[in-house]
Amino acid sequence: MSEPIVLKLYIAGMTPAAHRAIKNLNDICSEISNGAEYVLEVVDILLHPQLAEDEKILATPTVIKKLPPPMRRLIGDFSVKSQVLVGLDLVTSP
Repeated sequence: MSEPIVLKLYIAGMTPAAHRAIKNLNDICSEISNGAEYVLEVVDILLHPQLAEDEKILATPTVIKKLPPPMRRLIGDFSVKSQVLVGLDLVTSP
């Protein structure tokens, strides 16, 4: 992918589930970016509730793919790589 991958991850405190989600997303992005740039912004909704309200976050962890288009969102710990790639539309070929 030539365009950077930009993800925003919403968590509710640094729980074990939040740690897993961060690690899983970083691992997936590192693997598929092939050295290209990716950004994973982590937003703790306990510290920034307005940001969660603005994005209509109903459950955590939730990740929103901002770039490349189209925007997508997933909920979970992102442990199944194939589901994350398809769910966030990051698969370049079938």
